[in-house]
Amino acid sequence: MSDPVVRLEGLTRSFVQGDVQIDVLRGVNMTIAPGEIVALLGPSGSGKSTLLQAVGLLEGGFGGKILISGTDASHMDSDERTTLRRDTIGFVYQFHHLLPDFTAIENVIIPQLIANRSRDEAEGRAKELLGALGLAERLDHKPSQLSGGEQQRVAVARALANRPGLVLADEPTGNLDEATADKVIGEFVRLVRGQGSAALIATHNERLAYAMDRVLRLHDGVLE
Repeated sequence: MSDPVVRLEGLTRSFVQGDVQIDVLRGVNMTIAPGEIVALLGPSGSGKSTLLQAVGLLEGGFGGKILISGTDASHMDSDERTTLRRDTIGFVYQFHHLLPDFTAIENVIIPQLIANRSRDEAEGRAKELLGALGLAERLDHKPSQLSGGEQQRVAVARALANRPGLVLADEPTGNLDEATADKVIGEFVRLVRGQGSAALIATHNERLAYAMDRVLRLHDGVLE
């Protein structure tokens, strides 16, 4: 039986402000199976983004264990976390964070080149993904020439470009109107399922959350 894509054991995260300790995550335990799409529900301030930062290996300072595809990342240094993150994880954020001076297709090609794929392979994969997201006619447009929904589709393509085993999304449709949000999340889930990746999607939108395989709730740093 294959390892879970994500296993968290007793995950904690605290910050000190003046004389006060703020416990953002308090003993979170969680597993995500290969190919499973999980929604993480919770209000603002509940710790969703901090939990995604932990799973995404974006920073240290967490207590407990973080295992990604069976690899214990709990005590890795920054370089080791960067390598594991590059090889196994894709990200989609609420704000697309595209490179403004590069076209849509270049934004999807660049992370593949960083992962040592050939230019031809990277370009073919970028065209495949952007075409599947309805952007075949927008490949050479820069982000400023794209609508909000189109920019977020490029961000989805970029996250999936290297076929990561795990995709993390932090309020991926929070900056879109309802109709566009429904379309983008539908395309996102379809592509994630199509390539067999697992996904953890943080959202406060219950309607979207219940389209996923499983829903987890985070409240005051505790997973319910």
